[in-house]
Amino acid sequence: MVQRSARTSRASSALPACYARVIPGLEPVAADEITRDLGGEVKRVAREIVVFRAPAIDRQLLELRTTEDVFLLAWGTDQLTYRAADLEHIRRWTAHDVDWEWLLQLHHLVRPKPRGRPTFRLVTQMSGEHGYRRRDAGEALAQGLAGKLPAAWRPAEDNADVEIWLTIHGRTAVCGLRLSDRTMRHRTYKRDHRPASLRPTLAAAMIRLADTHDAQVVLDPMCGAGTILAEQLAAARRHGLKLAGVWGGDRDRDALAASAANLRRLGAAELVCWDARRLPLPGQSVDRIISNPPFGKQLGDPHELGLLYRDMLAEYQRVLRPQGVAVLLVSDLAPLEAAARGAGWVASRQLRVCLLGQPAVISVWRNRSA
Repeated sequence: MVQRSARTSRASSALPACYARVIPGLEPVAADEITRDLGGEVKRVAREIVVFRAPAIDRQLLELRTTEDVFLLAWGTDQLTYRAADLEHIRRWTAHDVDWEWLLQLHHLVRPKPRGRPTFRLVTQMSGEHGYRRRDAGEALAQGLAGKLPAAWRPAEDNADVEIWLTIHGRTAVCGLRLSDRTMRHRTYKRDHRPASLRPTLAAAMIRLADTHDAQVVLDPMCGAGTILAEQLAAARRHGLKLAGVWGGDRDRDALAASAANLRRLGAAELVCWDARRLPLPGQSVDRIISNPPFGKQLGDPHELGLLYRDMLAEYQRVLRPQGVAVLLVSDLAPLEAAARGAGWVASRQLRVCLLGQPAVISVWRNRSA
């Protein structure tokens, strides 16, 4: 994935690389945002990881919307052996191939150095079968860091001022200094949470795939806690879009109350209690439909899911303008594809993602009807 020894030094004219951690399957969307919005240069892409160089190390890195976390890259490799010999490599790369003092100085440009005695935390994540345990890898990381952090710093279990992460997936490993905190992926606007609420970074990716433009109307017919609407309003503000309308609805009044609470600081959205199969909207009045309809496990009956999607897309077809775009997230693509064919829609893109260990698909459709 990245070179085995990623030496970073103040003597180098280049800033160190960064990497973003993303929901599995969203790597190409995150890479596009890093390139087009941040002006970064993507170097490598692997499962859940996008390695890139940014024009500057500053708080703009924290404005990425499709990214769960962003890090300064200390070292990385795609040549792990799965054997215990990897532990010595982890110790050596951590101890000898990184200018930690410089990385910490850059970290403080994004996260100001706290007053008093700073706290630190080491995080190790590992997936795949290896000849050592996650705990062993964490100990190797700690041994490599011996003497690299100021002696006065205190270890912490949570909410540390500085976090150093080691992530191992199969043959790939990356180690870095975390620049973000939990608000990057959970957002500060989420005041009211609902069960099975959509992850904001995933909603942001769906917004990006919808490619909304000025003077368009955006609709989420099953808006739940309003995460998609919130990300659309945030994206419009960030990119200076002047939308004609942002509309959302749900049959659950409690969900609409949660949406109203979450959207309060972001902008104006029309929220209505309705059945998505019978929308109180004029025909051909919507340019973009972005939504997360119920998954099959929420209904229990696969036949019922097919009927829901058929009725739902027939109504979406009625309100969607010709050449309009729909971006939908489902767990079972087959019934959605059947319903889309019935509506006369054409698929333009599919992304298979993994949500909390469960597979799902983001599909992008265009209404080709005249």
